[in-house]
Amino acid sequence: MNEYQKARKHIEVSVGESVRILRELQELSQNELAARTGIPQSTLSAIENNRVKLGVERAKVLARALACHPAVLIFPGWDIDQESAA
Repeated sequence: MNEYQKARKHIEVSVGESVRILRELQELSQNELAARTGIPQSTLSAIENNRVKLGVERAKVLARALACHPAVLIFPGWDIDQESAA
């Protein structure tokens, strides 16, 4: 295993993109996610397009609906190994 290198991040993912990616992976429309969360579709669109900040409370609601941890949405691309080495 020593001959393998750890994969490196090649692209940056915004908070809005992380919400959109998770929603699309679960084959949900914005309207379906809005129905599951109570967050208006227009607000979801604004979040996905980074026009509105996600915020912790919305992240918790979306995380429950998307079956992930809120940190996945709030801190996309976080590299724990890199940060702990600093």
